[in-house]
Amino acid sequence: MWSWVLHRITGIGIFFFLLVHVLDTALIRVSPNAYDAVIGTYKQPIMGIGEIVLVAAIAYHAYNGLRVIIVDFSEKGAKFQRQLWWGVLALWVVTMAGFVPRQAMVIIAEITGGH
Repeated sequence: MWSWVLHRITGIGIFFFLLVHVLDTALIRVSPNAYDAVIGTYKQPIMGIGEIVLVAAIAYHAYNGLRVIIVDFSEKGAKFQRQLWWGVLALWVVTMAGFVPRQAMVIIAEITGGH
């Protein structure tokens, strides 16, 4: 059940991110100054944390989506769905372990002014 709940939550979150992304990108045609102001807010450290959350959501949603495909289209997928879910979590942890330290360095550089 948790895989289902997390898949729906991450899917909705990714949808809203994409909606905001399309809207803020469209600002360049309406008002380049407004676009620059919005892009400037993305350089704030809190947005770096938001990027961690976004990557976490995308990675989980992608890996779990592959699990769903395997469960739905494989003869033995349903039998191994619990193991597959643990595999999703393992891949997610590995992905986040590779991304979070790098992103943390970027956030720290933003806070300290690049020093």
